[in-house]
Amino acid sequence: MFKFLHTADIHLDSPLRGLESYEDAPVEQIRQATRRAFDNLVDLAIEEAVAFVLIAGDLYDGDWKDYHTGLFFINGMSRLRKEGIRVFLVSGNHDAASQITKSLQLPDNVIQFPTHKASTEIIEALHVAVHGRGYESRVVSENLVLDYPRSLTSFFNIGLLHTSLNGRAGHEPYAPCTVDDLTSRGYDYWALGHVHLFETVRQEPWIVFPGNIQGRHIRETGAKSATLVTVEEGRIVDVRQREVDVLRWSVCDVDVSGCETVDHVIQLVRVALDDIQQQAGARTLAVRLNIVGAGPIHSRLQEESNPLTEIFRGITTGLGDMWLEKVRFRTRRAAPVESTLGEESPIAGLMQAVATLELNTESILRLSPEIASLKSKLPAEFLKNDDSYLSEDPQLLAELNSDVRELLIAKLLKHGSGT
Repeated sequence: MFKFLHTADIHLDSPLRGLESYEDAPVEQIRQATRRAFDNLVDLAIEEAVAFVLIAGDLYDGDWKDYHTGLFFINGMSRLRKEGIRVFLVSGNHDAASQITKSLQLPDNVIQFPTHKASTEIIEALHVAVHGRGYESRVVSENLVLDYPRSLTSFFNIGLLHTSLNGRAGHEPYAPCTVDDLTSRGYDYWALGHVHLFETVRQEPWIVFPGNIQGRHIRETGAKSATLVTVEEGRIVDVRQREVDVLRWSVCDVDVSGCETVDHVIQLVRVALDDIQQQAGARTLAVRLNIVGAGPIHSRLQEESNPLTEIFRGITTGLGDMWLEKVRFRTRRAAPVESTLGEESPIAGLMQAVATLELNTESILRLSPEIASLKSKLPAEFLKNDDSYLSEDPQLLAELNSDVRELLIAKLLKHGSGT
């Protein structure tokens, strides 16, 4: 019986995007997150006494300014070497972008597969054959699997590959291939990389994306892990995720449809954030809070979004080890504007015009040089601590359109009610 650890997409020293610009962000945890997660990975390999570790590409995050990132990796590999643990790795698209990587001298327990042709490494004592090929350039559009050798008889065969497979949302279509291509090699386990979400593509044979070991932005939420595999008598008997991340991203949706007071909204948010913290254990949390639902509190929330955001930040600070990455108010009116004011209201026509307001995205994009000036002139309610959506991104501009419309309606409703 032996065990091995499968990991990928470590992106060592990659910055966690969208955090450090905020004054109250956990800067030290952010800067050290990928290194600490990597240390956890090495600790896990040693604790589980694995026979070897597989790294399926994107160990690094592009080119480095100096050797410190590489030296940190070598230190981790030296720890594994002392325990008799070998490491097999292939380069991915981000690794291929690094010039320093190519001249880095690795410890003798680390085997890096060539980039011009697939090759095989044998572990005689375990009757294991590891097959792999790395990226020679950042963009690889060819099917690398076709270059991999057939399985070796009487060996436990592993394929190590950085690939998008037949395509995965949010990932470039590098080294594309099909499940049939993989199974045609006759291997027992395919250790894939490139996709940042854990996925068991197939179990016979096992085809696995382990995901990345540390989420780097709000689109990489939830637990991040490595895959621990146990083999007995040449057969896989256990495959499981082992969490190694240190800062976890989470999206928290709080439905306030039944709320009639701001205090009730605050209470629901406090309970929801506390639940998320309990699930994350001792990790630092970066949370995006979405206030959703349709109800009578909608207009009040739109008007008071800024002070409420600060209240929510205070709640997360009080809970400890939690940081509020962003608050988004995405509630809706419970009833049409007309029924709220009445069709004969003096401002009914104006309300109707605002309700159908659509900012022209193309026109706004043509005004992009004026965006910086616009930011300084907009009321604070429009920014809501999130001026990133005042950019050239059409989706973010659509969100701005919605926010402007809803804030105007909220102010008109307040005026129409005489308050």
